[in-house]
Amino acid sequence: MANLEWLDIMTFFGWFIAIYMCGVIIFYWIILFISVAQLRKELQLDRKQAYMEYTNEIYTKPVSIIVPAYNEEAGVVPSVRSLLSLNYPLFEVIVVNDGSKDQTLKKMIDHYEMKEISKVIRKQLVSKPIRGIYQSSLLPNLYMIDKENGGKADALNAGLNFSNYPYICSLDGDSVLEHDAFQKVMKPIIDSDEEVIASGGSVRIANGCKIRDGHILKIGISSHPLVVMQIIEYLRAFLLGRIGLSRHNLLLIVSGAFGVFSKRWVVEAGGYKTDTVGEDMELVVRMHRLIKEKGLKKKVVYVPDPVCWTEVPEDMTTLRRQRSRWHRGLFESLWAHRKLTFNPKYGSIGFIAFPYFWLVEFLGPIFELSGYIFIILSLFLGGTYLEFGTLIFLLSLLYGSIISMAAVVLEEWSLTKYPQVRDIVKLFLYSLTETIWYRPLTVLWRCEGIWKLIKRDKSWGEMKRKGVSQ
Repeated sequence: MANLEWLDIMTFFGWFIAIYMCGVIIFYWIILFISVAQLRKELQLDRKQAYMEYTNEIYTKPVSIIVPAYNEEAGVVPSVRSLLSLNYPLFEVIVVNDGSKDQTLKKMIDHYEMKEISKVIRKQLVSKPIRGIYQSSLLPNLYMIDKENGGKADALNAGLNFSNYPYICSLDGDSVLEHDAFQKVMKPIIDSDEEVIASGGSVRIANGCKIRDGHILKIGISSHPLVVMQIIEYLRAFLLGRIGLSRHNLLLIVSGAFGVFSKRWVVEAGGYKTDTVGEDMELVVRMHRLIKEKGLKKKVVYVPDPVCWTEVPEDMTTLRRQRSRWHRGLFESLWAHRKLTFNPKYGSIGFIAFPYFWLVEFLGPIFELSGYIFIILSLFLGGTYLEFGTLIFLLSLLYGSIISMAAVVLEEWSLTKYPQVRDIVKLFLYSLTETIWYRPLTVLWRCEGIWKLIKRDKSWGEMKRKGVSQ
């Protein structure tokens, strides 16, 4: 009798996982078709002509670029150099040295001949004490704030307090922007007459690219399998997920690696929260919440064309820590604003975006891990359970590998950032293997993040950086 009950539970379990995966696959394919339609619409534009007028100061809006830097000596100088050469008429670069223990501060001072200055700062947001403010004697639009360590969010708040312009851009200290990235990411903000309050660009992986003095000389792909799989993962996240969600103003994430925000709305929302590891998502959710509560029609958008190149982990230990941390940050943002879930007051954000992020992004790893366990058990149980296990495995291929392959095809069809045919073939072939090894690993790491939440473990783990620029 007990054995029969166990088998009934297994049958129910198998059906539940299969139905869940079918629902997610349908949702992903809907997002895919929306993304294809949006990219096709953009491809019909003459891109060079479309951005031409944004090189003129009359038509643009000035931007303060804030670069939080903690132990970024390997990449901060070339990253700042790439920012200073941007093809955009009016901007300032504010590097915030967040109590670095390495040579970040010294390298910036020496390389850019920075001198300490006195300046009154309007403290709109709380941040750790500032030890000194520096300005380059060579480049008057380059500043550096030296402050006590308070974390990335605290550094961004300090930079925002110091900033002089109405729009701010948060940018990681190891990132390199393409020359025309700001023209592209600012276009929806300028065109919308302040209806768009945040705009995010694409983030691509710099490992394997040839970068010198902060400039992309040659786009390439690393030979490291972990890096190749992360390239595919980023293509999937940005070209599929964010285009589709952005199309209907459902975007809850503007990447902390490259995003532009209206300073007024960031300040009104309370700035970056320092008690979460997902400060970028939490801010965007808070801004959505604020504009819905005010009854205003504002938008948060994603623009696929402007690209920021950044370094990613090449070893499993660092990647594991990163994914676990990201998942904890996702939960903290969702939980802090849980009242939005299925709340009619917040419209599609409450009825579509939040349920999606709860059921697919946060709980998805648990369901996927359950599916992998079922597949393994079915090999021993045989019979009907083996058929169920085969079905779940085929669904996981659609859920993972096939969708990722579609992202690679979409990249080649639309943006063609990877010019070499062999690179696209390599990405395509690697995407076929995702379900076999890479996705199960990321599922385990994200489930580890959930387990750490349960244990209230808030350990951070350091990101090792080699620097991507020569």
